[in-house]
Amino acid sequence: MPTNLSRRHTRVCVVVTSACAVGVLVGCSTTTSTSVTSGTPVTSTSTDGPSATTSRSSPPPTTAPPSTSSAPTATPSTSAAEPTQSCAETLVNRMSREQRVGQLFMVGLSAGAGPSSLDAILRDQHVGGVVLLGTWTGSASVAAATTHLQEVAKASAGIRVLVSADQEGGQVQHLRGNGFTGAPAALTQGRDPAAAGGTAARTGRELAAAGVNVDLAPVADVVAAGFARQNAPIGAYQREFGNDPATVSRAVTAVVAGLQGSGVSATLKHFPGLGRVTGNTDFTTVGTTDEVTTATDAWLQPFRDGIAAGTDLVMVSSALYPRIDRTNRAVFSTAVIDGVLRGNLGYAGVVVTDDVGAARAVAAVPVDERATRFIAAGGDVVLTGLASTVPPMATAVSQRAADDATFAAQVDASVHRVMALKVKRGLATCS
Repeated sequence: MPTNLSRRHTRVCVVVTSACAVGVLVGCSTTTSTSVTSGTPVTSTSTDGPSATTSRSSPPPTTAPPSTSSAPTATPSTSAAEPTQSCAETLVNRMSREQRVGQLFMVGLSAGAGPSSLDAILRDQHVGGVVLLGTWTGSASVAAATTHLQEVAKASAGIRVLVSADQEGGQVQHLRGNGFTGAPAALTQGRDPAAAGGTAARTGRELAAAGVNVDLAPVADVVAAGFARQNAPIGAYQREFGNDPATVSRAVTAVVAGLQGSGVSATLKHFPGLGRVTGNTDFTTVGTTDEVTTATDAWLQPFRDGIAAGTDLVMVSSALYPRIDRTNRAVFSTAVIDGVLRGNLGYAGVVVTDDVGAARAVAAVPVDERATRFIAAGGDVVLTGLASTVPPMATAVSQRAADDATFAAQVDASVHRVMALKVKRGLATCS
């Protein structure tokens, strides 16, 4: 998520809110989704209008050039992918509607809150993922929490949970202390992509040792030189790998390979980019409209290359991109998710929201609609830092699926993508 980091840590320690610096991504597949026209706006219930505070210093839109990345593609071979897809289908077919819906939620666990605080929601709502919020100290304490979570989840449904954390580097490292090595800010890492890949591999090993199987990184957003101080969510904290698409792409592909080579899923974020806004969507709607980015923008190249590198997840931002969809924020936009991400960029994996529990940018949308609108737009995993929002969201998804066959098919497709990722990462098995 975009975040005001100095304020975020304080806020999260007090109340389970957003996932601070959360980003999002998906399981890779050799299947290409059908393209959807990206310029057709979808009717929105949100009262959020376009912001007039977008900086004039943002570069003009351009057409994306061919990929500059030379990183190897991590897409699984047909022989490897087919058993995974077959097992995922078997697992989905065994599930009740409620169990399927639960797999589409990732709920927050704050540092200092006992992991047993989520026992009921894991058991009763069949929640498929947990995000660690705030600052956790020491690998042993994280491992104890993740072990408990997995035991509860496995006892409930026989399927383990995705456990995620923001471990980007610099100021965005939520797991600290013994067992976690600090990493430089992304802007520094971007100067040496090979070193960034090595750092990511080490980070992946440390996360895996603590039971964390998803890193909400890397940030694939581009922030123009000279605009960083105005760019509250990313540039102000040096979370970008560079100031141009080529530099960011080289680092992003290296980080994806490093993390996933260590057995931890990477998450590209914040699609289609937060580098041209001034406001932080966690705290405001002001300055969260990107008046520049288009469906064929050159600044989408890091996402394209990260997808080619095999990223397991992609996180969608909660900003508004009127040159793609005049009405809906990206997280609720069919044009953005199904059109640009799945259609133009050919992404067939898991798509996750930025926080939609407490984020100010989505506050005007009723809680239950935040989940149904995201899934209807082509998304998969609803991330919320507030556990109390899961029951109404899950109920709304279940009810709409019962009444709408098209939506029910979208739910099943999303569950299939999530289960394919879990099979791939050893969190579920058909044996």
